[in-house]
Amino acid sequence: MSGSTSIVIFGASGDLNHRKLLPALFNLYRKKRIPENFQILGFATRDWDDHKFRTEMEAAAVQFCTFDYSYDEWLDFSEHLYYMSGNFTNPDDFEVLADRLQQLESGPSDRMFYLASAPRFFLPIVQELGRLGLVDEAEGKRRVVVEKPIGTDLASAHALNEGLSQVLKEEQIFRIDHYLGKESVQNLLVFRFANAIFEPIWNRNYIDHVQITVAEEVGVAHRAGYYDNVGVLRDMFQNHLIQLVSLVAMEPPANFEADSIRDEKVKVLRSIRPITIDEIATETVRGQYRGYCESPGVAERSQTETFAALRLYIDNWRWQDVPFYLRSGKKLAEKCTEIAIQFKCPPVQMFPLPQDFEMTANILGMCIQPDEGIHLKFEAKVPDTAAETRSVDMEFHYRDSFGETSIPEAYERLCLDALQGDATLFTRAGAAELSWKFIDPILEAWKSPNGPPLTSYEPGSWGPDEAHEFLSSEGRWWIRTCGDHAVQVIDPLKK
Repeated sequence: MSGSTSIVIFGASGDLNHRKLLPALFNLYRKKRIPENFQILGFATRDWDDHKFRTEMEAAAVQFCTFDYSYDEWLDFSEHLYYMSGNFTNPDDFEVLADRLQQLESGPSDRMFYLASAPRFFLPIVQELGRLGLVDEAEGKRRVVVEKPIGTDLASAHALNEGLSQVLKEEQIFRIDHYLGKESVQNLLVFRFANAIFEPIWNRNYIDHVQITVAEEVGVAHRAGYYDNVGVLRDMFQNHLIQLVSLVAMEPPANFEADSIRDEKVKVLRSIRPITIDEIATETVRGQYRGYCESPGVAERSQTETFAALRLYIDNWRWQDVPFYLRSGKKLAEKCTEIAIQFKCPPVQMFPLPQDFEMTANILGMCIQPDEGIHLKFEAKVPDTAAETRSVDMEFHYRDSFGETSIPEAYERLCLDALQGDATLFTRAGAAELSWKFIDPILEAWKSPNGPPLTSYEPGSWGPDEAHEFLSSEGRWWIRTCGDHAVQVIDPLKK
């Protein structure tokens, strides 16, 4: 790195900076992972000065830091915080920004520009940075972190990527998906490729199907106006769930370098079988929780989905004809993000069991949040019986093995990687567009007369009945793996 490091946060007065970015950067400072000579410059429209910015950020640190807050450490850190008021589309304000950076840096410096503004300002900001030469790398590294969403469909994602590429090199662009910064998501690669017992059975010969669930207990709340124009498919599937699919399904990379890992993830995305308009009614379910249309900011008869489930297939040698079931929704029974791998049952029943006895499949559950860990359900003989079996659970919890405070926030890891130029956990332009290429036809088909109806479900349930029937028609059920309980199958008839 150069003599100093500048971090410029566009949208610094917003919720993302308060809740995630500043607390993450403060913790990196506490861990001595930020260069000693650094400055953080907030840029936003609010009429604040340095003192006001520091006061606001201190309140955010007290409220949102996940570690023991130290006032002395904060005082030292806050001396590196600065602020300027400006408009994201005003060239004059960017002239002032350039002068302010030059004053703060006093020589060559690396720079990281974080776009935490509304998405419509991403390109105008980058274009102004390019016009003024602020992203030229003659005197240090220049990196730009782009928050989601990367477009609202394939066309807008392509337009954004094209606009960014006219100013920046691809290796300067860090498209963020905070799910990839979670320790338990990163552990997917370690679990698969650092343990020789799993990789040989990680294929269509042994796996019956894969489930990925991202469930939220909360409704739309203050995001209602935004959410009603987006829906769960754009909000969760296009980025988070598809990224998790790529990590579960990818081939072993040649090495643990960013390009190698991202190459394998892109191969998965290219292999996802499109869902045709004739298949939409059988391969997808969409729902809306009762009371959604009464939320302030939501259209009176909104057709926006708050729940979706879909079945996809990956057409390659490893996964051919293995169904991946994805679901996500708001106002569900619990907050959880989890991956369930159900293996095939043994081909022959050799034990002296009743004729109507059905063998239970082994299930591997990976909980990403809130109780990060891994569960493995397998069969064991019940003592003092001839051959009666019972499902038992082998479990690992991060909090038990590494302590309650050992897991950093996702943004902490992602900010550090961006500062160091490690793009492993960031999305490549082509990956974002391939994801939209899969999602766009589903959104279009939902608008057609042949699309599935918008079903309703009770808040606090696991979604509409149609989502249960979606699996039960094939003799499968949704699986729960998170929490202190053993791996369990959700009864589709239980409301």
